[in-house]
Amino acid sequence: MPRATQAKSQGQAKTSGQAKSSSQAKSSRPRNAKTRLSHFDKAGQASMVDVSAKSNSRRTATASAFVELSAAVLAALPANPKGNPLEVARIAGIQAAKRTADLIPMCHPLALTRVDVQTKIEDGGVGIRTTVTTTGPTGVEMEALTAAAVAALTVYDMTKALDKSIVIRSVQLESKTGGKSGNYARKKG
Repeated sequence: MPRATQAKSQGQAKTSGQAKSSSQAKSSRPRNAKTRLSHFDKAGQASMVDVSAKSNSRRTATASAFVELSAAVLAALPANPKGNPLEVARIAGIQAAKRTADLIPMCHPLALTRVDVQTKIEDGGVGIRTTVTTTGPTGVEMEALTAAAVAALTVYDMTKALDKSIVIRSVQLESKTGGKSGNYARKKG
């Protein structure tokens, strides 16, 4: 549908009472949503957050990803001529966590004290779980997510000769601890 037509039909939906009320719209926002994004200055320009006034604290983050693989690709994993795809993915995830600030423009370079990447063959593919730890003024969520994403991409790279229809899905933060925003744990289900 063309944008002009979309906007017009959305406007009609609002005027006909089909739009959510403001209380419904507010409830769809995360409980602790900020009124502005932190990586933009007052003029709307992209900006790295100044964390110099924040105190150091222990921070952890765990992320996950899933790589959907066919039964044939799963069966071929042990015989991969490039090496063990899961071990290569694990090492790639560790390297990626350490290089996150080089990949994500507004991330702070952090001295990571621990990076753990686990890969596991599961029903329908490979599950990836990463945990990153530091003691510093800002969190390590992006490092954990980057590790999970790059580990998943590495599984794809190591197995793409067998199947181009591999799907990477569910790259997500599972939990975090520390910092001003407190702890977070993804609800199961």
